[in-house]
This record gives sequence, structure tokens and C-alpha cells, in this order.
Amino acid sequence: MSSLSEDPTSTTTITTTTSDNNPSTDNNTKRRKQPPPETPSHIRRRSFIIASFWAIVLFLGLPIWWKTTTIYRADLPLGEMMDWADGKACSPEFPIRVAIDAPDVQANEAESLVRETQQTLDAMKDFPGHRIRLEIPETPMDRAASLNPNSNTALVIRLKQGDAIATTLHPHLPILEVTYPSDSIVPGTSAASSLSTYLATELRSTFSEEQAIMSYLLATSSIPSERRPQDFSQQITESLSKRMTRSLKYSRTYHLTFSLFTSGPSPNSWEIEEAVRQYMDPVLNMLNSIHNFTIDTQVQLYATPGVQSQVLTKEDLSSFINAAEWPLSPSIGGAPTVNFVVYIGNQTIGVGSESETSQSWLIPQWGSVYLLSPPPTDYVPAELLKQPILTFTSHLLSLLGTPQSGSLPMRLSTLTRIRSADLLLRASSSLGSLARLSLALPSISIPPSVADGVAKSMHHLELACASSTSSNNGLEHARIAEEEAERAFFEKSMVGQLYFPDEHKIAVYLPLLGPVGVPLLMGLLNEIRAWKKRRAEKQKAA
Repeated sequence: MSSLSEDPTSTTTITTTTSDNNPSTDNNTKRRKQPPPETPSHIRRRSFIIASFWAIVLFLGLPIWWKTTTIYRADLPLGEMMDWADGKACSPEFPIRVAIDAPDVQANEAESLVRETQQTLDAMKDFPGHRIRLEIPETPMDRAASLNPNSNTALVIRLKQGDAIATTLHPHLPILEVTYPSDSIVPGTSAASSLSTYLATELRSTFSEEQAIMSYLLATSSIPSERRPQDFSQQITESLSKRMTRSLKYSRTYHLTFSLFTSGPSPNSWEIEEAVRQYMDPVLNMLNSIHNFTIDTQVQLYATPGVQSQVLTKEDLSSFINAAEWPLSPSIGGAPTVNFVVYIGNQTIGVGSESETSQSWLIPQWGSVYLLSPPPTDYVPAELLKQPILTFTSHLLSLLGTPQSGSLPMRLSTLTRIRSADLLLRASSSLGSLARLSLALPSISIPPSVADGVAKSMHHLELACASSTSSNNGLEHARIAEEEAERAFFEKSMVGQLYFPDEHKIAVYLPLLGPVGVPLLMGLLNEIRAWKKRRAEKQKAA
């Protein structure tokens, strides 16, 4: 007989086994417990929370984002800018004033001669923006003022009686002396008509180079072709293009650097200041109305040319200057530098044939180099520097774009008008380019400094156009207009956004807005679906 021990600490486990064949139990297990129905207050609270998030995004976030990321675009007078670029705001006109000095001719005869000569000039139908205007000084003071370098008179025709018609151009003054027989000044005669025709032809020939350059500037500008003068021949076009490529860009101030290079310790000094004072200062003083100049000098005690041969060919000239071993002074004050190098050595330049050589050559937009034979002493005196300085002076005029024909005062007067036309066309072209850039890139920033530069440029363009008869005033206004237009076009804050496409903006915003926008959008969609479901249930219950 067995007995069970009664252990108070023992525990009896009863296991209940459920038959797998009971279908009611299986349905209860698979049935999921549904959450309790939401009260209307909970639904309203959740809707208010979602609406508040979207209200913050729409009424606070988006305005702040729009304000902080909107690109500022100052208002530009695009229509007026395009008018300047197309030559509609101002047709460049540079009339040439020519004074007729005829003290021995009666007033009525002089007036008749001037009238007939002017009619002959107008009948030639040259470029309309470049016309010769004849006038007669009324007083001796007016005659003296016409010879002033700062006057607006480009040329003085001095009539003198002689045996036959002949002309002589003064080498140092803007004076064209014309001799004529006594019977050729009587109005209404064939001799008077021949004299007027002769004067018109001489004037046209005297200013033909200036007219060609003016026409070339207009032909290469942004002005439409129907507003340009007639085309030139291929030879003239190539010659003018080469001349414009060689000359420096206009600047009010240039820095002249005179350098002495020698391949040994001797010579070690030179009288450059005295040489410049004697042989170059007279020309620099005449150029003061157009340019200012600063000068410095240096001596390089050792320099080796890139070519060791005694006779340099044209192919050797490009490697003669070694920029690494010939340190030149940099620009001072931001002004363009014109380099004049005197190299002491035995080299010469072969021009064409073996017997023909030269001592210097011009480097476009850079300066000039002169090869000087070694002096007998340790220094180079001013007398020995005469020819190099005269050569540098001639090269300087070429680098400045000075015409080649006529006396020096006439060439400088022509240079003033050419530079005025060039700067006026450059400023107008820059304004047109800026207007087209603003229209082509709506997303580019236009800071207030650009609008201010455009306003100043257009103001000085108007003054330059109105002052075209006054060479110096027109040149100064054209220079300011070109500087302001260039500064506005190359504004740093604007140029930096030229190559910033919209794909970059998407790449920047997407990683920031994605994590924030997805929860907000999904919450809004879930709430809309729940609202539609409740609405459908209410309609079904009704």
C-alpha cells in the first residue's frame, strides 16, 4: 500500500491539453483584438496637430525660406541698354573742325570759297559720322586759339598767294599751307571751282586714315550692319586689324619701365633720367591731355638672352626675352606697364637680306627692345642713349594707337577722337552684353552696385555723345563710361553665379527637406484617408 507524502512546499502542476480538432478555439486565436474606437475629441486633437504643423510650414517656414533664398535683382533699364548697344541711343559722330586762315582774302571771297569747298566735301558722301566742317576765324585771337593743342580745331588751312596751286603740311604744327594763283579766288570762276575741289580732295586725303580707323571700329562693333559704314578691302582690313591688335588698351595712366640688361658686370650705370628728359619728355608733355605717365628705371647686372647667335632672326625674337631671368618691375598702382629694354651686347636683328640689320623691335602690347653695342666705359652716357630713347618714343606712339600720317599734333588730335569712339563703342557693347545676360539668366543676382554702374555709364555716355565736338571732354566721359560698364559687367558677386545650374540647388535642398517633408506628407495623407472612411461610414449608417 502506497502512501503520498504531504509536503507543504510541493506544488501540483495541472496541465490542460487542448484538442487541435476544436474549431471554436482556432477562430478565437486568429481573431485580432481591435483597438477601442476613437472619441471625437481625440480625432479633433490629431487633426489640429497635423494642421498646426502644416500651418507653421506654409505660413512661417515658406515665407522665411523664400525671403532668405530669393536672389536680389536690381531693376535695369534693359531697353535703353540695348538701344545703346544697337547704336539707336546715339549715333557716334566726330566732326572735324578745320579753320581757314586767309588774312589776304576779302571776307566775301573767303566765305564763297569755304561754301563751295564744304559743298564739294558733302557731295563725296563719306562716312556720315566723320565729316569735315570748315569755318573762318573771325578775329586774330581766334586764329591764335585754333593753333592751341587743346583746341577743338583739328587743322588750320593757311592760304597764300603764289604762282601755282600747291600744299605743304607743317611738320610740327597742325597747319596745311596752300598756295594759289591770284585769279583762283574770284567767286564764280572755273579757277575758284578748281581751288575748292583741290582743297576738298586734300582734306579728304589728309583725314583718310582717321576715317578708315573710325569705320573699322564701327564695323567690328556690336552695331547692326545696316547702321555701319561700307566695308573695306581685305588688305585695309588686315592692316587695321594688325594695328589694333598691336596697340595697348586705353588707360588714363601708363607706367613706363626702362631697363638696362647686360651680360657682364660692365656697364653698371646709365644716364637714363637725363636721356628721357631730353628726348622723350617733349612728346610725353604733348600726350598729357590724353594719358598720364609714371616712370621708373632699373639695371640688371647679369642677363643672358635665350639666343646666343650674333644675328637674330625673326624666329629668334620670341625666345630672346627670358622672363624667368629678366625680372621686370611690376605695374605700379594698377596702371598698365610698357617695358623698354636696352640690352648691352653684340647682337643685331636680321631684317631680310643678310646685309640688312636692325637694332630694335616692337613687341605688341608689351613694349620694345633695343640692342646697344657695349660702351667704352662702365656707364652709358645720355648721348649714347639718344637713338634708343627716340626709338622707344616712336614705339610708344605705335603702342598707344597713334596714326602714322600727319604732323605730331594732328596725329594726337586724331588719337583723341579715335580713343573716344573706341571707348564709346566698348561701353555701349558692354551694356548690351549685360542686358542680354540678364535676360538669358533670370536666376542670376544683380546687386545694387551693378545698377549704379549702369546708371553712371549711361549718364557719361550721354555726355560723351553730346561732347563729341569737344575732343578732350568727350574722351574723359567715354573713359568713365567704359570703366563703369566694365565694372558692372564683371561684378564679382554676379559672375560667381553664371555656372550654378538648378540641379545643384536640388542636390542641396533634397537631403534637408526629405526627412522633414516625408513624415508631414504621410501624416496628411493618412488623415485624409481616415476622414474619407469616417464620412463613408456615416453615409452608410444614415
